[in-house]
Amino acid sequence: MSSATPPHAASASPMPEGVTDPNYRPLPGRLGNLTVTQLHTLEKFKKELQDEGHFVPERMDDATLLRFLRARKFDLAKAKIMLISAEQWRKDEKVDEIAKGFDFPEKAAIDEFYPQYYHKCDKDGRPIYIESLAHLDIDKMNKTFGEERLREVLPRRFIYEYEKFLNERLPACSKAVGHPVETSCTILDLGGVALTSYPKVSKYVMDAASIGQNRYPECMGKFYIINAPSVFTWIWYGIKRFLDEVTVSKIAILSPTEYQEKLKEQIPVENLPVEYGGTCKCEGGCSSSDAGPWNPPTGKNALENGDAEGSK
Repeated sequence: MSSATPPHAASASPMPEGVTDPNYRPLPGRLGNLTVTQLHTLEKFKKELQDEGHFVPERMDDATLLRFLRARKFDLAKAKIMLISAEQWRKDEKVDEIAKGFDFPEKAAIDEFYPQYYHKCDKDGRPIYIESLAHLDIDKMNKTFGEERLREVLPRRFIYEYEKFLNERLPACSKAVGHPVETSCTILDLGGVALTSYPKVSKYVMDAASIGQNRYPECMGKFYIINAPSVFTWIWYGIKRFLDEVTVSKIAILSPTEYQEKLKEQIPVENLPVEYGGTCKCEGGCSSSDAGPWNPPTGKNALENGDAEGSK
């Protein structure tokens, strides 16, 4: 497909390379849908980063710079502060080292308490991320694995998955659907969380959301908090004060009686695990299958699981 700007969009920038979906319509502030002012801001942003020695070519492409600009409403000075701060955070947390390969022997055991996994795609081609706090018992985890070890492992795992999300999952999803995929569809399951655990759970939600919005901005597409009891509504009022309005607008809190139908509006039933109202039953369990365009099945499994890319 030609990279020329299509007639439907009065954009100052061409469509991004690799677009094969003729129905793709980039949202405002994306490549292929930039105003003249936005394009000039992007070019100035890149030049200032280069001139000041902050530019890292391998991870500061135009799409990434636009994420930071959108997060700060195209205020160049604020976007630059945000990006430079994120770069310093990367150095402090040794993110590049984590991204090269992070594994830990406790993974399977920790997943019994705290499953976190990516699984196929939603109807917009986004990778689906599922996290369940239903069995999260932080005190028991501390006793089982050691509090110091968990303080080391859990944040590093979170960072590793974010890096893999950006560098492997999104490119694979983009190729599968023929247009840029830049965000995730997240399901956070609170079913079964004990009332006494909510202070620790809410702190975790706030800390994780803070890393996402400040270090990996504009990566959240849809965020569903499911099986949320009524008490969580009051806790949510406290959490959202620390989040920006754009992040808050993307989060839906769904009760146990409504979440399955709402999820199926966004996710094909064949891509949604059966425990959440879908029909998917991956061999060995969806939580360990890592099924999706980033990990396509081969041979016989490819024929039996032809929906692994599910977003087409």
